Amino acid sequence: MPKHYRPAGKKKEGNAARYITKSQAVKYLQVSLSLFRKLCILKGIFPREPKKKVKGNHHTYYHTKDILFLKHEPLLEKFREMRAYEKKIKKAVSKKNRDLAERLLTRKPTYTLDMLIRERYPKFIDALRDLDDCLSMVHLFAALPAVEREKIPVNRVHNCRRLSHEWQAYISRTHKLRKTFISVKGIYYQAEIDGQKITWLTPHALQQVLPADVDYNIMLTFLEFYETLLAFVNFKLYHSINVKYPPILDSRLEALAADLYALSRFFDSRASMTESKAASIFDSDVSKETNYDESELRLAQLQQQLPSNEPGALMHLVQNAAESDEDDSETRKCKALFKDVKFFLSREVPRESLLFVIPAFGGIVSWDGEGAPFKETDQSITHQIVDRPTQGHKFLSREYVQPQWIYDCINARILLPVDEYVVGRIPPPHLSPFVDNEAEGYVPEYAETIKRLQAAARQEVLPMPGVGKEDLDDPQNLLVEGVIDRAEAIEAAEKKRKMSILQKQYHDELKKELGSTQISAASDGNKDSVSEDIDTGGDSLPDIRQISKDADSMSDVLMPRKKRKLLDAMKRGKEKKQANVDRLKQRNRMIKEGKISEK
Repeated sequence: MPKHYRPAGKKKEGNAARYITKSQAVKYLQVSLSLFRKLCILKGIFPREPKKKVKGNHHTYYHTKDILFLKHEPLLEKFREMRAYEKKIKKAVSKKNRDLAERLLTRKPTYTLDMLIRERYPKFIDALRDLDDCLSMVHLFAALPAVEREKIPVNRVHNCRRLSHEWQAYISRTHKLRKTFISVKGIYYQAEIDGQKITWLTPHALQQVLPADVDYNIMLTFLEFYETLLAFVNFKLYHSINVKYPPILDSRLEALAADLYALSRFFDSRASMTESKAASIFDSDVSKETNYDESELRLAQLQQQLPSNEPGALMHLVQNAAESDEDDSETRKCKALFKDVKFFLSREVPRESLLFVIPAFGGIVSWDGEGAPFKETDQSITHQIVDRPTQGHKFLSREYVQPQWIYDCINARILLPVDEYVVGRIPPPHLSPFVDNEAEGYVPEYAETIKRLQAAARQEVLPMPGVGKEDLDDPQNLLVEGVIDRAEAIEAAEKKRKMSILQKQYHDELKKELGSTQISAASDGNKDSVSEDIDTGGDSLPDIRQISKDADSMSDVLMPRKKRKLLDAMKRGKEKKQANVDRLKQRNRMIKEGKISEK
């Protein structure tokens, strides 16, 4: 009998033992397909790609250890219990026992995902790394209508809206926002918390149309997990700045659609006792002997000063509580961008987005409507954001700009000139801060203009094209350069010719070594070859290029098929990027020529 003989039906080995198909997993766990999908989403289990698919390429494979984790998950037993309980309710309804059915409905078992959050994210930094999709999903459902046929209840939409505004209130008042960009899909934001960059997408404030080809049950399962995750993150963030969570929305301002400014802060009975004790200690000038720290004293004093119905009460509270933290240089720069600048928003601009980004960079903002902090007639307003071709009445003491000016100033970190953004004028291109122009190979013209404005704001002098920074350090070089320009050009040409000769000699010697030929040329012959090379200027250089090209093609032939396809895809991507850059340059050239011809 062979050494490794295994009878049929016995223990499996290799990929057959490590991976299991989806149908086998459903049968093994004895659950429905929808419940299996829900468990996988909540536990973070995803399909795998084994090197050898035992059951065929048309199956979806999972790791056997992941399925064993699902088998011992407490949620699985809770779902089975809930299913049995629903059968009891259905049986009572079918028997027309209304009292029993109502009593069973009031005691329906529920479940929470708190333990899953702690299991999947043992550290707070892990939750921050996985927050991009969470924020995008929550902001998406906050803008969707409640549709019964798609099983999107009203309370889920309201909860998403509350969580999104709590997140925005923290980001805005702690000045953690870094980038923003308006696109066709929506508005992109990027914040930085504890060194982690978090990017999310917020849809535009328009009427949303629900497509019919989307499985909303799967999206609602993801949303159920993301709601719990974002609540945990908000709780941690609010307590990090000594603000209790959750806050309470002011119903009056919530009815006026001023949700972001309607966040207000109410202390419980223990906090009110802390306030009275802190106030008495502060009045008696013995605060050094108290057991309360400075943050509690500050919050107690703020509670005395803030009325409960003031718009943005929690926003101001979060701002003042966060002032004690040591900010980095980037946060200080963001905080001072719109310092001493007062904005007023007209009715037609995206109010919710501007109410979020303007306070995040130190500005004061109001809007046209009830519950606004100040009216349009306030003489201290410096900028009014409008998006109409004409304006009925204007105040001479303020600037009228389009909303794009706010976002471009945020990305540039300076106050840009308002001449290009006045009402009725086509604004300059809105450049994305998420694109590295140097890496893409094309720098837009307006990006160069912003770069010069940034240098002027920092009181730096940018070098002219063809001039290095070392020339700016020594201005004498610029004076002498005009005199010795021709001599340098001649010397550079001579150096280039000599380098090509030396390079040709090196390649010839290399070819002789590869061909196993003996070098028997005399010194006179070398001198003749050098003189010939000087005359010809290196005619055999294309042969070296051909040799390198043949070597590259040979390496491509010897490469495995999978890596060769990956290399071809990379080459096509580079060619596509270069074609895009060439097209942009040609378009820019045509625009300039058209402008010149018009003049």
